[in-house]
Order: sequence, then C-alpha cells, then structure tokens
Amino acid sequence: MYVEHLSLTGFRSYPQLDLAIEPGVTVFVGPNGVGKTNIVEAIGYLATLSSHRVSTDRPLIGFAEERAIVRGRLVRGSRRTSLEVEINAESANRARINRANPVRARDAAGILRTVLFAPEDLSLVKGDPSLRRRYLDEVMASLVPHQSALRADYERVLKQRNALLKSARSAGRFSTAHESTLDVWDQHLVGAGVRLVSARLRLVEQLRPLVVSAYHHLTDGSKPVDLAYSSSISSSSALSYDDAVAGTTHVENGLAGLQESDLAAMFSAALLLHRRKELERGVSLVGPHRDELTLMLGSVPVKGYASHGETWSMALALRLASYHLLLEEDQTPGSEPVLILDDVFAELDVERRTRLASVVARAEQVLVTAAVTEDIPASLVGRQIRVVAGGVEQSRATDPDPDPVRYPPGDTGA
Repeated sequence: MYVEHLSLTGFRSYPQLDLAIEPGVTVFVGPNGVGKTNIVEAIGYLATLSSHRVSTDRPLIGFAEERAIVRGRLVRGSRRTSLEVEINAESANRARINRANPVRARDAAGILRTVLFAPEDLSLVKGDPSLRRRYLDEVMASLVPHQSALRADYERVLKQRNALLKSARSAGRFSTAHESTLDVWDQHLVGAGVRLVSARLRLVEQLRPLVVSAYHHLTDGSKPVDLAYSSSISSSSALSYDDAVAGTTHVENGLAGLQESDLAAMFSAALLLHRRKELERGVSLVGPHRDELTLMLGSVPVKGYASHGETWSMALALRLASYHLLLEEDQTPGSEPVLILDDVFAELDVERRTRLASVVARAEQVLVTAAVTEDIPASLVGRQIRVVAGGVEQSRATDPDPDPVRYPPGDTGA
C-alpha cells in the first residue's frame, strides 16, 4: 500500500498543497518549522483520524479557518482508492470514500494503514499509562477497524457512571435511587470493560514475541524484554486504596487465559469492593481506564530504570512490533502499511540509525522527515522533496487529480 497523491486544504500551515508521492523511500528535507511534519501528520490522520502531536483536532485547522480537508489517493495492489476527511471546528468530522456521499469520519478509519515513528514515542515508555493504553487501542483498531468502538463504548458508559458518582457525592448521601441506578451502570461498565480488557489481553500476547524480536534487532540483544498487562480489575481483595487510585496493580499476563465470564466476575467484585471509595471521590477507580501496559527490561521496569538509548530502543520496538503484526494479520498483496519516520533519526545514535534503517527500508513506502540529509542513513537513499515555508520544491507537487471534481460554492467535497 502507498499514497500516490496528497492534497491539503486549510491544514496546519498549508492553505493549499498538492503533492505527488511515489512508492519506495521519500525524504522530506527542510529546516525546522517549515511544515515537514505537517505533511506526514496529515497522512497519519487519514489512517487513524488522530494526530500523533495533539490530542484534539482544532490545532490541525489553519488559523482563521473553519475546517481543514485532507485528501489522499491510495494504491493497494491494482486498486486505487480516493479518501477524503473534512476536519471541522464546530461540527462533526466527515469523510468521503471514492467520491461517494459523505459518511461519518470513523467509517474511513483503517482504509489507509500507517505506522508512525516520532520523537513523541519516548512518552510511550516514559509517560503516563494512558499513553500506553492508547497505543494498544490504536494498534487494535488498525488490525480490526470496528474494534475502535470498544474504547468508545466503554468511555461513554464510564462518563455516565462518573456523572452519577459525582451527583451522589454532591448530594452528601447515597440514596436508594442512587444505589439502584449505580447497579445498572455497573452492569454496563462491566460489559463494555470486559470486552475492552479481553481484546487488549489478546493483543499483548500477539505483540510480545514481536517486541522481543524487534528489540533484539535494534540492540545487541544482551538484555531480555517483556510486556505485561496489569489490570485494576484483578486481585481486588488485595488492592489498597492508593493502588486503586493509581491503577498500579501489577498482575502479570495470567489474565490472558481467562474467559470473559471470569473477567466479568472479577470486575464486578472489584466495583463492589471499592464502591465506598468511589462515592467518596466521585470517580470510578477500577476498570480498563486504570490499567497499565508494563514494559520490562531484564527484571526491572523500563520506565525509571532504562538508559536513554534503551528507552528509545523500546519505543522503536513497540512501533516495529505493530508494523510486523499488521503484516502478519493481513498478507494480501498491497496490504503493507505505510511507514512514517518523523524526525526520528536526529534523535538516535549512529548504530540505532543504521539498525532501524535496515529494518524499514524494505517497506513498500517509507516517508521520512529530516532537517538535514546527513541524518538519513545511506540505506534509505530515495527521492528527496525539499520543504519550504508554505510549500515544496523539487517535486511533482502539481500532479493533478486524474479525475477532478468541481464542487459548487460552499461545498469542498468533504
């Protein structure tokens, strides 16, 4: 799979950009601040409907603009697909697939598949547990797009349950009406939460050998690595209040062998055990929103113990593992994800640059950003596009859409 044409309207620093891209390696070169990352961010957004740089969509829309439009023409084997996403400041985002009528943006998720490496990936290892949960959920959605609804369903129930807990706390007492309503929301939370936890557990088991292999290839292999999904719904009788709040219960991957009915029983018991604490705080203290993906290096957690180089290697291994898992799960011609390396090589030492380049160079399409060409390993020689403020040079950026469509005033076809 590769992107052969990208068009941006009102996206970040680009009022308008039309760019032809080829399979193989393409390097976007230019000084910091000219918009290199904006280009690959837009491609990543087409795939995941989210940015690797910001948590909300508003910063993606150009200054004084009400919407941004990202269009891509994708090639998968012998098939071409036109994909378009409209990002709106004041209303729901929309998408068009092959110029059909507008649909919900989430209906376009998964048509383009990408794996993106960026300096922000260090936070996967060093940052808050929510970032590692997001990593799992994004990989899961890339594998099976409709599974993106698992997290959305859970978060919707969690929001309602938290509102009830806050209401009870504000009232200063827990009435019979509160209790019966909370019992109902507990059932909904358990149902949605168990489906999400179960999917995450399966994913961790799939990722583990791939992370181990990727880390070995990026380093000298002298230290073993491992993953463990730690859940707040298990061993609830032994949880302290602080553990429940922090979500730091380190329960190994033995959960992976349990049926959903077993997980549901554990989750229900945990909710009953911590109901008083939750009412005191007005927030849900137990559930997959408190879980953790624990990364181990030898006998210690990577977070807090690994060196800077080891931390980078683990972050890269997580991304490479997701790439190889996508390859394993869909081996049809043209299904290979687009690899995006956003200013990563400047962060790595020479050995890690070389090792990473040797792994990714074989992909069908690799998009790289760099401030200077000297940061790019020799094995990633490919087409170079110079990015300047507001546009690009030395590229076929004016490659037109072979089947242009004219829209009436006020309709950009999004």
